[in-house]
Amino acid sequence: MGRFATEEFDPVRKAREEFLSLGTVPTGLVADTILRSWRRSAERGIVMGQGGARCTSRHDLLRRQDKNHVLLTRSRSVMEGLYQEISGTSSMVLLADREGVILHSIGDADFVQQAQQVSLKPGGIWSEGVNGTNAIGTSLVDQAPVLVHSAEHFRDINRFLTCAAAPIFDPRGCILGVLDVSGDSRTHQHHTMALVRLSAQMIENQMFIPEFPDDIVINFHLRPEFLGTHYEGIAVFAPDGRFIAANRSALLQLSLDRSRMTGESFSTIFGISLAKLQEQARLRPQPVLKFPLPSGIEIYGRVCLGTSASPSTIVSGSPVVAATKTLRPGESTEGILLEDLQLGDPKMQAVIGKVRRVTGHDIPIMIEGESGTGKELLAHALHGASPRRKGPFVPVNCAAIPEGLIESELFGYQEGAFTGARRKGHIGKIREADGGTLFLDEIGEMPLNLQARLLRVLQDRTVSPLGGSATHRVDMTVICATNRRVRDLVSTGSFREDLYYRLNGLLVTIPTLRERTDKLPLARRILGELSGTGRHPDLATEVAWIFESHPWPGNIRQMHNVLRTAVALLGDRTEITVEDLPEDFLEQAGVLSGASPLPSLEKGGEKSLAAMEESVISSALTRTGGNIAAASRMLGISRNTLYRKLRGTV
Repeated sequence: MGRFATEEFDPVRKAREEFLSLGTVPTGLVADTILRSWRRSAERGIVMGQGGARCTSRHDLLRRQDKNHVLLTRSRSVMEGLYQEISGTSSMVLLADREGVILHSIGDADFVQQAQQVSLKPGGIWSEGVNGTNAIGTSLVDQAPVLVHSAEHFRDINRFLTCAAAPIFDPRGCILGVLDVSGDSRTHQHHTMALVRLSAQMIENQMFIPEFPDDIVINFHLRPEFLGTHYEGIAVFAPDGRFIAANRSALLQLSLDRSRMTGESFSTIFGISLAKLQEQARLRPQPVLKFPLPSGIEIYGRVCLGTSASPSTIVSGSPVVAATKTLRPGESTEGILLEDLQLGDPKMQAVIGKVRRVTGHDIPIMIEGESGTGKELLAHALHGASPRRKGPFVPVNCAAIPEGLIESELFGYQEGAFTGARRKGHIGKIREADGGTLFLDEIGEMPLNLQARLLRVLQDRTVSPLGGSATHRVDMTVICATNRRVRDLVSTGSFREDLYYRLNGLLVTIPTLRERTDKLPLARRILGELSGTGRHPDLATEVAWIFESHPWPGNIRQMHNVLRTAVALLGDRTEITVEDLPEDFLEQAGVLSGASPLPSLEKGGEKSLAAMEESVISSALTRTGGNIAAASRMLGISRNTLYRKLRGTV
């Protein structure tokens, strides 16, 4: 910490010393939040120039991680996304529990090593009562976002830090923990607090539907394009209409606070009866419903009716929607077929042809592909085509499970294996997959120490839980997926070579959407699934041209989101136009900037649209060697329609 010797004249530090000696602080020098925390720290007897954070024991950390398993699982992907925004700034992202104990962290290697010297790592105790004024501890006390910069920390040893923290609440308003970004105070980014607050809200939103499987969950917003984003409101009602829970956005849009939720019901908030909404959700074909607030303002929403009814916005058995669905052990995957994935693209057909030939031969398959290309969907289809299709399909995202939990999650543990272990223990995902398929997603993220143990399981076909000596035989197919080249990880020493060859019986690479020649059939497939029964919207010619030429950096996931917004804006019309597409997508496609990929429509009008259609048809015929059946599949239209359009171009 010698590099901070020049800070002896730091006005904030001088103010803190004046506060400790005289009990006063110059007006306007520190925020009221910091001043209140300084007073609490002094009253607790915390010494400014001595000591630092303490660490809990490894067993206690494991107990806390297991206790907060859902929070950790929901937070992992959000933390990784947040880290991508701040990487390279000597910073790290941390998740702490409601008592200020850090559960998980991810950050820049150079800063992580420095942070560990003050116990800013998993197991570190950063409650205000132990560590004085700091973002994590003070955010827990105030139950509000807090920024603590440099000498605003009560302890001198922490003044090299700038930390921004926001509390995470459960759907009922109880605090679960804190999300924090800590970094070198010299590289403080002014937008960090906004990113932390937004990320905390994203985590809160993910906690809703799993928490209320039997209740009515409504996702809504004043503008339909914000449905499915972290800006949407989420409100939960009991089957009798009682108002149970809401996220921050919902309370803001409804002009409510949590103290006023008691006594409210669906009819008092939305101005219509719950029975009427349920009828609309079950019978009305639109995937997005429109209903009024008492003020007369109309909002757009999606309704999930709980276990007593299917969600109004998802078509059961949909192959594309199933890509994002996690199947529980024993749940059937027979509706997801390899044939459903063949829409005319030669590369996808080659992939499906290869995996079909090895299905049933107990050959492990490794699927490589960019994020969003449909790796898990292919894994579901492989399971459905295998002799083990009646058994469970058990997915494990190796990147989403905290490192301290992945061993117990995979291999299971005996009762009493560690403090906080569940009564009767946990059999683990490997034993859950017995008789079926174990799908290891993001396999490249598995820690090295667990790779050796997984290799033994695959070799011996037996598994032993933590804390136990008994072995259990397992019979399963293993499918892996990754968005990285595992071979490159082997060469850098971060992935075991012997495990790589054990998992890689057959390596297949799913093409990116920009490489595929079946973009339009795929778009029409997704469009049909999003539209629900009784509706058959199509893409306008100019939209089809944009879809065909767009690079789709987000792959199928991006296409799905673009079409979901378009369907929400479609209303009663039957054709999606450029006006229905999200602005950020149009900007990415160059339409808003004037660099449109479309032929000019300023001259020729209808003739230009016809020319675009003719070009698309000509391209499909060229790619399929003049095969009418293959070209019609590629275009997503019937052969009769294609013949009719060809006659019209002669």
